[in-house]
Amino acid sequence: MAAQNKSRARGLQLWRNARLATMAEGDAGLGLVEKGAIVARDGVIVYAGPEADMPSALAQGGETTDCEGRWITPGLIDCHTHLIHAGNRANEFEMRLAGATYEEVARAGGGIVSTVKATRAAHEDELVRQSLPRLDALIAEGVTTVEIKSGYGLSHMHERWSLRAARRLGTMRDVSVVTTFLGAHTLPQNLGDLSVPSEPYRDKDEYIDNIVDNILPAIAVEGLADAVDGFCEGIAFSPEQIARVFDKAKALGLPVKLHADQLSNLHGAELAARYGALSADHLEYTDEAGAAAMAKAGTVATILPGAYYFIRETRKPPVGLFRQHGVKMAVATDNNPGTSPLTSLLLTMNMAATLFGLTVEECLAGTTREAARALGLLGKTGTLEAGKSADLAIWDIERPAELVYRMGFNPLHARIWRGQ
Repeated sequence: MAAQNKSRARGLQLWRNARLATMAEGDAGLGLVEKGAIVARDGVIVYAGPEADMPSALAQGGETTDCEGRWITPGLIDCHTHLIHAGNRANEFEMRLAGATYEEVARAGGGIVSTVKATRAAHEDELVRQSLPRLDALIAEGVTTVEIKSGYGLSHMHERWSLRAARRLGTMRDVSVVTTFLGAHTLPQNLGDLSVPSEPYRDKDEYIDNIVDNILPAIAVEGLADAVDGFCEGIAFSPEQIARVFDKAKALGLPVKLHADQLSNLHGAELAARYGALSADHLEYTDEAGAAAMAKAGTVATILPGAYYFIRETRKPPVGLFRQHGVKMAVATDNNPGTSPLTSLLLTMNMAATLFGLTVEECLAGTTREAARALGLLGKTGTLEAGKSADLAIWDIERPAELVYRMGFNPLHARIWRGQ
């Protein structure tokens, strides 16, 4: 597919004869509007509501689209992906199906090390080429905003390539790309990469030193990251090590988010809340203290059912605690080659409902309003309200529940990004 025109739509646009799910926070449920209309000027919504209440001046001139009774939701948002990587780990999947253990796969050269090697071997252009089809799959299902993490480079040069590749994807398609620096993903070791003279590191602390003193400041100066993430887990980094990264991120003016409590309870949710994180993600082992801390801090819980499904987890995130304490919940694919090779946000919603018991409203809010909140973008997108970007998904469905109910079926009729 050729590169697309990224200029914002100009002038007045009207979508009428539609049914709306505004997802606006002040509206009940999904914010349903029968016989609704949306008006945008220069790519920004100026009216969303009943067509009968639309100011007459907004109906004059401009481009008009008759939606013929179709449903319009905000454009979908995938707020947690590792979209930029090279290669895949289908061979490991096959080994595990044949009975190989995690240790056996690792000894055979598998695991995250294999993805780091493949990503480092693929220069920026190749990363773009391999990642673009994954982005296109999301776009085809109505996604208008996607977060993309680094984390498979694990050196300044290779993390920079990954983040630059992510930024380039956002110039090649009509989609908003949010980039996140995930240098504190795992310890790069036993890679034999002569292009990184600091390797191998003596220990995790030495690697964190390099992130804090060198890599993160350089990434920030170049403006390549919109946020900073970390993996707080026994197989990754301790709360103390992550805190050092977060301290530096805050000093550089970058918001933070955290892979927390996925495999054990290291109180990552509380750590994320202490730093006012935009989101804490995974959260299978989060306890009530963690949920309460997140609620107080306004930290979003990002639910990732793809990873739970793919690695055959048995511990579910404490959705009941999040509801009890009023923690907002987002839903995302966690697209990555090792634990969630998933590029369907529609299927992700179904998984969140069937595996974790989220309601239709929670799934749809989780991939629109709350996903925007998890990226710090709620003031710009995620709902159908005046002042928000005209990011729309128009669906051939009878009711919004179909977006969560169906599997392997895409009812998208049209996708609008910034009015175009």
